Amino acid sequence: MKVKVVAFDADDTLWNNEEFFQDTEKKFCQLFEDYLPQHTVARELLQSEIQNLELYGYGIKAFMLSMIETAVRITDGKVKAETINRIIEYGKAHLQHPVQLLDGVEDVLKALKPRYRLVMATKGDLLDQERKLKKSGLETYFHHIEIMSEKKDADFIKLIRHLDIAPGEFLMIGNSIKSDILPVLNLGGHGIHIPYHITWELEKVETSVNHPNFRPVEKITDVLQFL
Repeated sequence: MKVKVVAFDADDTLWNNEEFFQDTEKKFCQLFEDYLPQHTVARELLQSEIQNLELYGYGIKAFMLSMIETAVRITDGKVKAETINRIIEYGKAHLQHPVQLLDGVEDVLKALKPRYRLVMATKGDLLDQERKLKKSGLETYFHHIEIMSEKKDADFIKLIRHLDIAPGEFLMIGNSIKSDILPVLNLGGHGIHIPYHITWELEKVETSVNHPNFRPVEKITDVLQFL
């Protein structure tokens, strides 16, 4: 690999994230057990998230709005103000959650910083991602921070052009095959996939990757064998 820039996804690649969403979702579903079984509430919430993605994007604030919308829908508008307030409290608690780095993250960044331009390329709510980055203590390792509303081919084209490199000089490291790996491979870049133990439903793909620029690893420290 003739790589000049190594980009890292943030959520569930550098620090824990999805497990906190699932914890918040579980609390939400428990609130409405008198109306529907928890698994049905979860399905209704996912449907709201899918419908709202183009309007709200990603992140906990979008999740809070989808929870409130779901609560109104499944109760036929009878949800109490105190329950809505409880949902908002769940969201605020989520936003204030400490950032927990995954094992080996800082060791990898320290090893790569002298030899590559490092980039954090993530999607989500701008304020929330900036907050998590600041709390993580990792900001000084990165040459550039890119917080995207989406991670599709066009978004990575824009980033690669901004970095003034060829696609073959760009490596993306992340936990999502759908968002972190496939778009970059489509452009002729390189991708290293690090699985996380939980995957959000909307990030799951039913395809295997067979590409000369793709490398799967088990943990983040394994990327050092390729760089």
